[in-house]
Amino acid sequence: MKLQQLRYLCEVARQGLNVSAAAERLHTSQPGVSKQIRQLEEELGVDIFVRNGKRVAEVTEPGKAILAIAERVLREAENLRQAGKDFSNETSGSLVIATTHTQARYALPGAVKAFVQRYPGVSLVLHQGNPSQVAQMVIAGEADVAIATETLAEVKELVSLPCHAWHHGVIVRPRHPLLKEHALSLEAIARYPIVTYDTAFAGRSRINRAFERKGLSPRVVLTAIDSDVIKTYVELGLGIGIVACMAFDPRRDRGLRMLDAGHLFETSTTRIGLRHGAFLRRYVYDFIQSFAPQLTRDMVDAAMRGGGIDFEM
Repeated sequence: MKLQQLRYLCEVARQGLNVSAAAERLHTSQPGVSKQIRQLEEELGVDIFVRNGKRVAEVTEPGKAILAIAERVLREAENLRQAGKDFSNETSGSLVIATTHTQARYALPGAVKAFVQRYPGVSLVLHQGNPSQVAQMVIAGEADVAIATETLAEVKELVSLPCHAWHHGVIVRPRHPLLKEHALSLEAIARYPIVTYDTAFAGRSRINRAFERKGLSPRVVLTAIDSDVIKTYVELGLGIGIVACMAFDPRRDRGLRMLDAGHLFETSTTRIGLRHGAFLRRYVYDFIQSFAPQLTRDMVDAAMRGGGIDFEM
């Protein structure tokens, strides 16, 4: 039995039983992947996959148990490598962060700057995507840390740690009628076309729920994954914007005004997601605490052991 066989097996499962896609991801050939999995099945004495001709159709019951064990073995093998790196050189390596545009643009710069200054020998990489993509990058081992608002708390493969609480605001052009409202309300907002986040991003589910509870059907004319895109189209007069308050900078956004909407929409929580059982190098703990000072190493370790710190900020 070889680790390579376990990697091939798990990658086929991750790719929805598509052997060609797994081979492409592993930078090898489809016959090579199939051969290694067949050899593993012969050694174990059971079929892991049900096949229809050359196509893998489903996972057998023994296969499900074997896949779960294989995933654990691969995680522990990676942990061994990381432990060796950590003890041999604690100031070099790489840290890959998967996050959304809003977090990368507005929440992370301070922590990233501090990290780069403290660990100049560590290569820091930011991958951007929607919250589901961000979670999958960490699950697949393509990233060390996930940072997002939506989704992370619901992904069972990840340990989810609450970092920062934030709320939404409404952005408008100068002299917009909403600026004269004595008290901003959902009813007033719903009178105007709205530009806001795509449904998977930045607390959009909380925006939707707020209007639904009031029985309102706002006219959303454009959605985007990028706060800067939303601000651009508000400046062009396409509508009013609903964005994370952290995305508004009065010095840079001089052509816009922000109205606080914290009383209208539920508070959102930015979370860090880590893969269960992952070995965290010292600089990963340091980055986490730089981004969320309340998350000490002891707290992170307790959560990774299953102790949990799942509280709202």
